[in-house]
Amino acid sequence: MKRTKVLLLLVLVLILATVATACGDQRPTINVYNYGDYIDPEILKEFEEEFGIKVNYSMYETNEDMYIKLKQGGSSFDVIFPSDYMIERMVGEGMLQKINKDNVPNLANVHEDFLGLEYDPNNDYSVPYMWGTVGIVYNTTMVDDVVDSWDILWDEKYAGQIIMLDSQRDSIAVALKKLGYSMNTRSVEELEAAKEELIKQKPLVYAYLGDQVKDAMVAGDAALAVVYSGDAIAIMRENPDIQFAIPKEGTNLWFDCMVIPSTAENKEGAEAFINFLCRPEIAARNAEYLGYSTPIKEARQLLPDYMKDSEVAFPELEEVLKITEIFKDPRDIVEEYDRIWTELHSQ
Repeated sequence: MKRTKVLLLLVLVLILATVATACGDQRPTINVYNYGDYIDPEILKEFEEEFGIKVNYSMYETNEDMYIKLKQGGSSFDVIFPSDYMIERMVGEGMLQKINKDNVPNLANVHEDFLGLEYDPNNDYSVPYMWGTVGIVYNTTMVDDVVDSWDILWDEKYAGQIIMLDSQRDSIAVALKKLGYSMNTRSVEELEAAKEELIKQKPLVYAYLGDQVKDAMVAGDAALAVVYSGDAIAIMRENPDIQFAIPKEGTNLWFDCMVIPSTAENKEGAEAFINFLCRPEIAARNAEYLGYSTPIKEARQLLPDYMKDSEVAFPELEEVLKITEIFKDPRDIVEEYDRIWTELHSQ
C-alpha cells in the first residue's frame, strides 16, 4: 500500500512537471541577435516580465559575422542590430522586412538628426539604437605624445602597446584615413595601399580585439587602442588615466539600429521589443550601462552628468560631421576587403 502511494505521488509529480514545462513552452518567444555586451541584461528581464515574451539572446562579434550567419540560414532571428552600411546591404538583398510603425509609436522619441539618413531614408526598415564615432583611447601614464593623428598607431615607440579593432571594415578605414583617402573608396589601388600600411603596422600591434579591448585598456595592457566612442566612455569610467581623441584626418560616424529580418517568426513581438527599447527611461538606463550614446531625445537628460555632458558621448554633430564619414555598403568591393584582411592575417 505504501509503495502504491509512493508510485502515485511520483506520477503526480511527473504530470505537474510536464504541465509546467508545457505551459512554459507556450510562452511567445523572440530571438534577439546582438553584439556581445550590447544591452543591459536587466532590461531584457523587465521586457519578459512586462510582455510575457521570452527573449532568446545570442551574440556576434562583427556585422560581417552576423551577415554570414543569416545568409547561411538554419537560424531564425526576430531582432538584429546591424550598423548603417550593413542595413543598406541587407535591404538591397531582401534580407529585412519593413517595420509596422503603428506598432512602434516610440519612434517619435528618436531625435530628428538620426532619422532619414542615407542608409534608410524613410526609416522603413530600421530604428536607431546607438550612435557614435571611432577614435583612439590612450593611457596618459604610457603616452607622452600629443594624440591627434592616426599616425601614432604606426610609431615604433609604442611597439607591442597598440590595439587595433578585430574588424576588417574599421581597421582598413583607419589605414585609409591615415593616407588621406575616403573610407568609402572604391579604388583598388587605395585599398591596396591601406593593406600595405596595415602590414607595416602589424609587428607593432599588441592584439586585434573586439569587446575585449575594454578590459585590456582598463588593465593597462596597452598604451593605445582604436575604439568606438561608447567603449571609450566605459574605459574612461573605469580608468581615469585614459583619454579619447578623434584624429584630425577624420573618422567614422556610425549608427547601430534595430531591424527585423525577413525570416523573423514573431514580427509583432519584435516590434514590441523595439518599441520598449525606445522608451526614454529604458534607453537612458541602457545607455548608462553600455556607455554608448542614445538617439532618444529625452533619454540624454536622464543620464548622469559624466555622460550627459560628455563631448565623447555627445559631440556637437555639426562639428563632427565636418571630419566624419558614414560607411556605405561595400558589396561591390567586398571581395577586396576579404582579400586584404586574409592577406594581413597571413603575414
